[in-house]
Amino acid sequence: MRVGRGLVKRESPLRGRTVVVTGAARGVGAALARELGRRGARLALLGHERPALEARAAELDSAAVWEVDVTDPAGLESVAREVRASLGPPSVVIANAGIAEGGPFSSSDPDSWRRVVEVNLVGSANTGRAFLPDLRKTAGYFLQIASLASIGASPMMSAYCASKAGAEAFAHSLRAEVAHERIAVGIAYLNWTDTDMIRDADEHAVLRELRAHMPAPARRVYGADEVARRLVRAVERRRTAVHVPGWLRAAQVGRAALPPVVMRLSRRELPRLADRHPFLATGLLGAGGDADQRSKTGNDSA
Repeated sequence: MRVGRGLVKRESPLRGRTVVVTGAARGVGAALARELGRRGARLALLGHERPALEARAAELDSAAVWEVDVTDPAGLESVAREVRASLGPPSVVIANAGIAEGGPFSSSDPDSWRRVVEVNLVGSANTGRAFLPDLRKTAGYFLQIASLASIGASPMMSAYCASKAGAEAFAHSLRAEVAHERIAVGIAYLNWTDTDMIRDADEHAVLRELRAHMPAPARRVYGADEVARRLVRAVERRRTAVHVPGWLRAAQVGRAALPPVVMRLSRRELPRLADRHPFLATGLLGAGGDADQRSKTGNDSA
């Protein structure tokens, strides 16, 4: 279709393609589903919360839902077979599912700490393993959702930072391993995004104060729809990396200098913060964390 002065509006390469999104019930995952739906993709929405997933699917022209735990490799393998049979082999898989907890490592609950790593890192690897046969057939694209935390670790977020750094390394390794098979692997580096998880983090004094002490660009919160638009454009172009916001590219250049800078700032600021607020473990953050906890206890009714 021709628009403007001689410009041609191109149809999205995602139209009619099957796209898998994990963690699609809310937050960035739900925003991705909406944006991908606008581009005409056939969507497989995966996550814990079936009612929320079904609500997302009802907003879209072509979407189906599967309730699955990304830390369950057998469950994901079963879902992959069903997606393949129902929608066709995926051309794009987005490993978005993620949870977080905060607070001092020394007083963190070991089970919650481990669960963050299992979902964010092991869950991403399970997702890749389940859908790689499809991506081989379609010469597809795997997008790993990472974070500023992959580049520069923060105090009071040890599980999240470790898991996101691991997810980044996993994606780099996978990219090199499958490049000869015409599978592209991208990494999305996101800053603070307006999700339930971030809103809940701001309810905890230690995390709220830590964000407030970051430089102005680094503490800004970005809308999930804005982030999703940038990510989907990167998917259409099969980018190896996408940074939202763009200034995170500069953090990549200086990432070797970040740990000593963070250490010096923390050495100065953490005692001041501790004088005003006790440092307490937060448990799993946000509605997504609550849903994950319920799923582990067999009481997920949300």
